[in-house]
Amino acid sequence: MAEATKIQVGTQVRVPKMAELVASDLRRRILRGELVESDALPSESALMERFGVSRPTLREAFRVLESESLISVRRGAHGGARVHIPNADVAARHAALVLEHRGVTMQDVYVARGVIEPGCVAMLAGKRTADEVRELREAIERSRAVRDNPVSQMKEQTAFHALIVDMAGNQTLSVLSGMLRHIIDVAHLAHAESDAGTPAGNEALAQGFAAHERVVELIEAKDAGKAERLWRKHLLAADDYLLGGAQALTVYDLMG
Repeated sequence: MAEATKIQVGTQVRVPKMAELVASDLRRRILRGELVESDALPSESALMERFGVSRPTLREAFRVLESESLISVRRGAHGGARVHIPNADVAARHAALVLEHRGVTMQDVYVARGVIEPGCVAMLAGKRTADEVRELREAIERSRAVRDNPVSQMKEQTAFHALIVDMAGNQTLSVLSGMLRHIIDVAHLAHAESDAGTPAGNEALAQGFAAHERVVELIEAKDAGKAERLWRKHLLAADDYLLGGAQALTVYDLMG
């Protein structure tokens, strides 16, 4: 008897429930792009006929997809189910819940960002195009235009970080970075609001702006090594400012 057969003997195979099968079929169609954002699913009666299931089974399938943020269901005479494509915001919210549950510190989150972003800067510097440099400079100018508004300036600076990661071109890193940024942006905005107009706040924003200007120059020069080192130094300085004496602050403390 083959080894694979031996392993299977006596193993209990779980048969998926009909609701899971229905949810799996609809999920597959969404992920393949056969159903797009805001598409209305067919009526309950049409879906019941198509899948050969009862209304309770179909609604159980809907609840599965709702929990995954792939559909939203509006009840009532004019209701129905509408499609939502997967996005990084959904992943970020779930990641934040996991990190909150584990009692992860904000310092731990910043360390993870410090691993991802410098590498993305180096990747971008190694392959950048003239259009990408122009887009980065436009982002710098948007930031410059709101230098007198600390909260708007902080938002532009965090958007610049996201832009660099996305331009690196690795979708997995973009999603992972977005998950961290969902948490970090809350801390950034809170800090910007509390430190608005203070010498420390103004100095931190000025240093951040200068680092952003310099990294664009290095990216344009395709100096991946210097760009990566500058960005790592920039992140360490930003982390020190944002954490202050709150290294033990947890994700739950911030988001809860």
